[in-house]
Amino acid sequence: MPRMQPVESSSVDAVGFDAVRNELTIRFVSGGTYVYAMVPRAVFEALLGADSIGRFVNEHIKPRYPVRSS
Repeated sequence: MPRMQPVESSSVDAVGFDAVRNELTIRFVSGGTYVYAMVPRAVFEALLGADSIGRFVNEHIKPRYPVRSS
């Protein structure tokens, strides 16, 4: 698992990015951790800069990238 960094969000606790595998790991406040595959680094950087991380995840990550639970 990549190094996780806490984020300011009511729904997301922390995120991490594995640049070698292009995998985005998201740990939700609810306790679930999910790994999204084939995520470009630019999308991870946009996530970190989003006004609402939860909304960004719902609109730009969940519908577009394959996911598995961790």
